Amino acid sequence: MRLVFAGTPATALPSLRTLIDSPRHEVVAVVTRPDAQSGRGRKVHPSPVAELAEEAGIEVLRPQKAGDPAFLDRLRALEPDCCPVVAYGALLPQSALDVPRHGWINLHFSILPAWRGAAPVQHAILHGDEITGASTFQIVKELDAGPVYGVVTEEIRASDTSGALLERLAVSGAGLLAATLDGVEDGALEARPQPADGVSVAPKISVADARVAWDRPALHVDRLIRACTPGPGAWTEFRGQRVKLGPVRVLAGERLAPGGIAASKTSVRVGTATDAVELGDVQPQGKRLMGAVEWVRGVRPEGEESFK
Repeated sequence: MRLVFAGTPATALPSLRTLIDSPRHEVVAVVTRPDAQSGRGRKVHPSPVAELAEEAGIEVLRPQKAGDPAFLDRLRALEPDCCPVVAYGALLPQSALDVPRHGWINLHFSILPAWRGAAPVQHAILHGDEITGASTFQIVKELDAGPVYGVVTEEIRASDTSGALLERLAVSGAGLLAATLDGVEDGALEARPQPADGVSVAPKISVADARVAWDRPALHVDRLIRACTPGPGAWTEFRGQRVKLGPVRVLAGERLAPGGIAASKTSVRVGTATDAVELGDVQPQGKRLMGAVEWVRGVRPEGEESFK
């Protein structure tokens, strides 16, 4: 089939590479978000999907909105049979959805109808799910509610961050997306409506949401930090300044006052509503990432000082 691929971040790259290499399909163009500022220097860079497409000699479309008339005219001229989507990051109007004869097929990183929305992997970790996965479905106007073509599953490990889990899902999901497109082309695959039960929503996790509440149980603190790693980054306050936190280790049976800090030569522990947790890496405001022991040697907490 003739494909126009829509995607933006690095998460979409395994799928794009798989489809570029597919002997059955031709990626005639990609659609991605406009170039944006990134990195410490805030320089303008193309998206990871745009960079890969340009390396492969594939046309790149960067509409401000997917309903822009010029974009729609070019999309129609390309005559795609189908538009696969992986983390494009913008709404698709009906005028765009109507262009390809097989529609737009999205790879979403959850087992639908669970965790519809922008942050399915983060919410799966945050809520303690044991299993997650990826689904391919036909895009409709309602958010992530279209009929499903196929699913792959993935166990959530006790140490998984959202970044690590998403890396695995991006790879297994790429195979699922390619198999879905093969089945659609053959006429052998039929999308089935999502069940009405089991719907949950996964909105974007904001920086405010990522603040650690030390009066919550250790299990929640551990999940929140892993869910927010690498983005938006879990954090707390010390002496009025933010400190970003990497994944922690729950210390069963050790108790400290919530937010209280206990340090030794080899570890830094912090209290929660239940067990204490041992800090891993931290990043003080305006400084580099470092181990918690190095950080505590520099700040030397005194008396009743604690994380807020």
